[in-house]
Amino acid sequence: MDQRMSAYYHFQADEKTAIVNRFGQPFYDKVVKDLDTYADRWALHAIQLIPSYSANLVFRCHSERYGDAVLKMSKAEFGGIEKEWQTLNHYAGRRMCRVFDADLEAGVMLEQGLLPGTPLRAVEDLDTRLRIFCSLYKDMHLPPAAADSYPTYAGWVNRITDYMSTRSDCIELYEHMRRAQEAFGSLSAAYSKQMLLHGDFHHDNILLDEDGEYRIIDPKGVIGDPVLDTPRFILNEFGDDITPELQHKINHIIAVFEQQLHIPSAILRQCLYIETTMGVCWCVEDGASPEEYEKLLATAAFAESLLHE
Repeated sequence: MDQRMSAYYHFQADEKTAIVNRFGQPFYDKVVKDLDTYADRWALHAIQLIPSYSANLVFRCHSERYGDAVLKMSKAEFGGIEKEWQTLNHYAGRRMCRVFDADLEAGVMLEQGLLPGTPLRAVEDLDTRLRIFCSLYKDMHLPPAAADSYPTYAGWVNRITDYMSTRSDCIELYEHMRRAQEAFGSLSAAYSKQMLLHGDFHHDNILLDEDGEYRIIDPKGVIGDPVLDTPRFILNEFGDDITPELQHKINHIIAVFEQQLHIPSAILRQCLYIETTMGVCWCVEDGASPEEYEKLLATAAFAESLLHE
């Protein structure tokens, strides 16, 4: 048998190509070997690749030991899964999915598989989506057991600002990031709790479980004030185009959050500007083409305009 074929899962040609292009051939070879190792260890079968190809390689599966599960394999350079493992363990099923086992040195983790696993994005009614998000957010955040083992939101802001200062081809975006950094400094003076945040709390990380409840997956694990876990959700309500209708929609979301979460509108708007600007700057760092800069700049400018509503 080809040494690069797993006994438990046969990669299609397009899947292999996507993995190699994203992660490299050595990682693909490691995944094939690890699939057999951990399928044996955790009694896995019915393994199916989820074709996301983001920071991790993700498989749905069933474990004779644990039940429905998700198998994750990470590449060390992409940040690994250690922070997710720590966060899920710390929350221990509180709002979030449970974690079963891991080999962190190998970058492999097995966590609870949520069925049917329908993402919150599939809910068509906006106010229903907002109600579900708010119900999960309220009283969710816990103090970290070991804060020094996590990155900080402040570190995220400062690092990407420093990076953008080196990009002479993106002066206007850097100026946005610099203003966002200043906004963060002002915000964090008043909102200074050091809690364990999800860090990527949006629709596709909120899934329906078999009991009809929504649970949260894929935490980044970052330290900061809980208000900083609101903007990623709002940002994911943006459409492809910036329109008056979008402006009305975002203002409505902010009004609902202000009422339901008791966070002032001005604070929510600052959080959104900071998060949006970081997001577009991360796109630049990840290799966005010069042709994309205009749209990225427009997105940051739109978020800044909402500060003055």
